[in-house]
Amino acid sequence: MTDEKWQETKGQIKDSFEVLEEKNEDLLDEPGNVEIIIFKGPLGKMKLERISRPVVLGERAIGSRRIGSSKTIQKEYSSEEMVHALKAYKYDEDSSLWVEIEPGDSFKSE
Repeated sequence: MTDEKWQETKGQIKDSFEVLEEKNEDLLDEPGNVEIIIFKGPLGKMKLERISRPVVLGERAIGSRRIGSSKTIQKEYSSEEMVHALKAYKYDEDSSLWVEIEPGDSFKSE
């Protein structure tokens, strides 16, 4: 999802639904960030996450071949190109957990 499409989607959500929370968080284990918007939607309380991280250009293992030695993976990230992922969740009142919505789930009959 491009930056323009994401901004358009957030604008549509803000125009159509009650926004409960909006925030940005950094990823813990790698460079990048997560934009989160929580709102009251057609399925109840819903959350959209847009995960943005740099493209991995390469990986290399650092360590020795001796028994018992540790090995680490060092990743090289692009400074210009980004990869974006979008995840949608709905809040399950019974279990008090966020449940990921798979594409097409909203059209299945129960």
